[in-house]
Amino acid sequence: MNVDLSAADSFMATHARVLDRRRFELLMHRTTDPAAVLAALDGYRNADGGYGWGLEPDLRSPESQPGAALHAFEVFEDIGPVRAPQAVALCDWLESVSLPDGGLPFALPLSIPAGTAPWWQGADPTVSALQITSVTAAAALRVAAHDPAVAAHPWLERATRYCLTAIEALDQAPAAYVLAFAVRFLDVVHDSRPEAANLLRHLSAYVPADGRVRVEGGTESETLHPLDLAPYPDRPARELFAPKVIDADLDRLATLQQDDGGWIVDYATISPAGSLDWRGHTTIHAIDLLRRNGRI
Repeated sequence: MNVDLSAADSFMATHARVLDRRRFELLMHRTTDPAAVLAALDGYRNADGGYGWGLEPDLRSPESQPGAALHAFEVFEDIGPVRAPQAVALCDWLESVSLPDGGLPFALPLSIPAGTAPWWQGADPTVSALQITSVTAAAALRVAAHDPAVAAHPWLERATRYCLTAIEALDQAPAAYVLAFAVRFLDVVHDSRPEAANLLRHLSAYVPADGRVRVEGGTESETLHPLDLAPYPDRPARELFAPKVIDADLDRLATLQQDDGGWIVDYATISPAGSLDWRGHTTIHAIDLLRRNGRI
């Protein structure tokens, strides 16, 4: 399956937000200077060190949110090995909103609910959510690989311990995104936490051989796929799937490029702006995964 990078370039210029256009420049190695992408990210930053303002495309309210922190860490990973002081400040903010058990609430109260998905609006801010804590901690751990200040931050240790405990306590199949994000978290900590290998085996009982996990409450066809659980080659999570399953999923991902050059979003989107924001983000993610897996 051939990927048309020229068409992707045109899509990003036509439809993507400035942040993702700047990330695309880094991804395509057209620049090695992270200043512009960090400046674009700062547009979503609040004085408390967290991020809001639609950085998470289906959460449009301005105040800082755990869901937006995930996407900020993605940018801090993009710029590695360069370190950004904003990453440590984000850890400070996450520590300030973590609950006593070390977990993050799925979302904090919204000042402007318009344009925001109901699952964010209805979140209980007093309950820790493995879904958002695991995916945010996993993203932070990837930043920690090149940023010692993030690696040493007490929030990250507390969040990691919460995730390990919560995953160990799972005694039935979790929701699709909880499963995917927990697997990805364990994949990241596998080399540093001896219990991670056993926990990954524990979760493997809930992972279908074909890697297709139906998203309850999503769109009619919304399904997670093997690359949603095990995106990176030569990592322990890949052992959950036969090589032919991963190869087929990489074929599937490549075919999702549309005639306009961008990748589709096959899950529910809430606003027109959010839908386009997701397509820009998804296009970067798809090209990055295909490149990491030797398809580009």
